[in-house]
Formats: sequence, structure tokens, C-alpha cells
Amino acid sequence: MSSSLVAYDDSDSETETGKTEVPNTSSRQTSHPSSSVNRVQYFAPGGLGTKSTYEMQPTENTDSSGTSTVCEDPPEHYAQNNDTDLTSPYCRRPYSGHTALCMSYKNYEQTSSSSTNSGNGVSQKRIYKDSTTAIKGIRPYIPKRLRQENSSMPKKKESDQSDSSDCDVKLGISGEQTSSKISELIKPYLGSKYKLTEVPKSLIFYMSKHSGPVNEIQWCPVREQSHMLLSASMDKTIKVWDAVDTGCCLKTYSCHSCAVRAACWSSCGRRILSGGFDSMLHLTDVETGKQIFSSKNEARISALKFHPTESNIFICGGFSPEVKAWDIRTSKLLRVYKAAVQQTLDILFLPEGREFLTSTDAVSRDSADRTIIAWDFQSAAKISNQIFHERYTCPSLTLHPKESMFVAQTNGNYMALFSAQRPYRINKKKRYEGHKVEGFAVGCEFSPDGTLLVTGSSDGKVFFYNYHTARIICTLSAHKEACVSAIFHPVLPSLLATCDWAGEIKIWQ
Repeated sequence: MSSSLVAYDDSDSETETGKTEVPNTSSRQTSHPSSSVNRVQYFAPGGLGTKSTYEMQPTENTDSSGTSTVCEDPPEHYAQNNDTDLTSPYCRRPYSGHTALCMSYKNYEQTSSSSTNSGNGVSQKRIYKDSTTAIKGIRPYIPKRLRQENSSMPKKKESDQSDSSDCDVKLGISGEQTSSKISELIKPYLGSKYKLTEVPKSLIFYMSKHSGPVNEIQWCPVREQSHMLLSASMDKTIKVWDAVDTGCCLKTYSCHSCAVRAACWSSCGRRILSGGFDSMLHLTDVETGKQIFSSKNEARISALKFHPTESNIFICGGFSPEVKAWDIRTSKLLRVYKAAVQQTLDILFLPEGREFLTSTDAVSRDSADRTIIAWDFQSAAKISNQIFHERYTCPSLTLHPKESMFVAQTNGNYMALFSAQRPYRINKKKRYEGHKVEGFAVGCEFSPDGTLLVTGSSDGKVFFYNYHTARIICTLSAHKEACVSAIFHPVLPSLLATCDWAGEIKIWQ
């Protein structure tokens, strides 16, 4: 008589093994016919964790050694050649005349355990089945090799995303050619001087992709790339437009979690510095959207300016008594300028960058001696805070392109003219008035030749003043909501961009 070879699971507990081995001792040692049905698991040699349960039933045909058992619908691998020598360490080579029984020790779960009946001592067989349900709080075991393979995939994806872009960038029409393109309309003016500025009258482009008020717009300072227009909005986004040829949005940057209050180009035209009400500072690459510099500020940011000669240094201010200077090369704070104020409204560098001005909200009942403060950039010392003595705050400052003068927009519905040299005296003979501010952060700007002074108005109009006579030359009904900014193109004569509190941007010529 010969005995069949059966492989048992080594991972079972000793108690379970002891209970199940006792009633089966005679069946393993003898080959007499049995009317009971035996369940055996088959495992495919090539697939880990692949299991099937088959029933072993007695057959009518018997050989000299006794009744042999066969499997109903066994796997094809074993049906074709049962005598093949399997090299798997978990399989045993069968004896002749018997069916090979192979079991795997990997990746299965025990769904029911054996239990012994107290009355007759009959044991119930253990049945192993695939189960996708996991016990709460218990994680299934994963081999080390599979853990390494699975863990390497998300790390690669995360590293690729961090290297490619740290900012959510959406491309517009022809957004891939943002900086490489040179407008055909700008090329004829690159080698010549700026001509005389005329008052624009006709609307060229109407752009309304922003869903919130536009706080600031700025042309790219690089002459060859000056077809691009930057806009910062209360809808948490920054957009770059082709405002000369098509009027389409090239790219949208969503780096901030709150409203973007201030944004400006770097001198090279390849980066955008932005700050907002989320107290974050971001320096973003225009092409890739990668954040070159990021810093969390203590207060909300409302004003940003790059140094005119040192392109790696910028100054920021906001809802704080401090104004800070940063170096983007080291990502470190250079200096802190402290003043007894609550908010910085605007920042203006004077020629050569040795001194700069800040406009604040410090207004007392009788005077406003700290409304405009002059600072020494290197020593962080106050040069003067007795510049503007009237009881109005100044939401914006602008410098004359040719003369040593600057203009301050006031909430008194007029613009005041000052000297850009010490002691920064006000020109009492000239006052540019006629427009309305009424609490809005309305900006003002000189034309590139310095002959015109343009400003927005809370009633949606654009006012053009003669710089020398301070008289109104023309008004333009540009918007229905408050017009908060109007700027001339640095190369193309008489090309004007305006924006309003409703999120609209318009180009005029």
C-alpha cells in the first residue's frame, strides 16, 4: 500500500493542527475507500495568491493500490502533465498513481477555523477563500519587495510635480510662446525714441476673464516683451495677457489662497512678484510657474516694489507698522523699517534707489505728519516724515520719468506734486483735481515722455492732465465701475490700459 503526500499549512496554530490531525490519521496512512468528500486547495505555480477550491470525490475505477481520487476540473497545468517535475519550493513531486497536491504559503486569509463537535468528535475542515474585506484597524501584510515597488511610484510623481511647478498654472491661447514672441507692432519702435503721447480715444480690446476686482495692472518692462500685460485681482489669481496683438489671456497663476493685492514684474521680465491678503510672498517664474521664492509674512501685504538698480532686492509693506526688504538670492530678510503706523499703502523708490517713500494711513485730527515718510535704504533711518501735512491719505505714488518730481494721489480728490530731492517740498502752485477717489485705491501714472498725467476715477472715467499746466485735457468714459488704474505702454505711443472694480481690463488707442 502506498500513501498519498499532502502538504499542510505551517502557519496554522498548534491547537488547530492537533484537532484536525487526529481524525485524519487513518485516512492518511491507509487508502481504503471513503464516502466523505475532501476539499483540497490548488495553487497555480505562476501566480501568487491565486487559489481555487476543488472537491475530491471517489471514483468507481480502482487500481491495485486501492481507490484513487481525482479532481473535478483541475487546473490546466496539472491536467496536461501531472508527472512534470515542478521547481517551485512550495510544491512536492507526486508518487505514481496519485494526483499532485500543491499548496502555497503566500497571501491568503483564513475565513473559517476548525471546530470539534462535542458529541461525536467529528471535525470540520478548514476552508481558505479569497477575501477583499479587511478587519478595521488591521493592515494586510505586504512583502518588502512589493512595498518598495509601490512606494517608489508616488515619490517619483511628487518629485516631478514639485520640480515642474509649485503653482497652479493654466495656459491660454498660445500660452507656450509667452516670452519668446516679439510683437510685429512693437518691432518698428524698438530702435527709435518714444514719440509724443496723444490722448487715446478708441477701444481695441475688452478683456473680462477676472471674476473679481482688478487691483493692479502693469506692462512688462522689457521692451521686446512689452506686449504682455500683468494683472492682479481679488479673485486670488494673477493673469498675463497679450494686450497688443490678440487681447487673449496667456497664462493664469493661482498661487495665493486669498485676494492678490499687489504684483509686479522683475526687471528681466521672466518673474512675477506677488503678495496678497493670505500674507504670502511669491516670486513665480513666468514660463514654468515654479515658485522661486516664497515667504510667509506676519500681516497682509498691500504694496511691493523691486529695487531699481539691485534686481534681487525688493521691499514689501502691508497691514503692519513695518516695511521689510528681502533678498531673493538668499531668501533672507535684509532690513526692517519701523514706523508708528498701521498700514503701508504704497512704496516708491526715488532715482538711484538710495531713498524710498512710503505712504501710510497715519492721519490725525489736525494734520498728517506721517502720511508720506522718506527712508534711507541702507541705514533704515527715517529721513523725513514732514512731507505732506494735509488731512488726506495717499493711496498711490508715482515718479516723473524725466524730472526729479513725484506725484501723490490723495483721498481729497486731487493729486499733489512734490520734489524728489530733500526736503521733498510740495508744489503749492500745482494741484491736479477734477477726478474722484472716494476711498478707492486709485492709481496715477505719467506718460513715458512726461507730458501727460493720467488717473482713474471712482465714477469709471479716466482723466488726462497736462503736467505743466495741471489742466484737464480730456476725459474718457472707460468703465461703469470705479476705474482704479490707467497706465501707458512703454514703447507704443498713445496705447493705454485701464482696469476697474468689476474685473474688466480695456486697451485703448
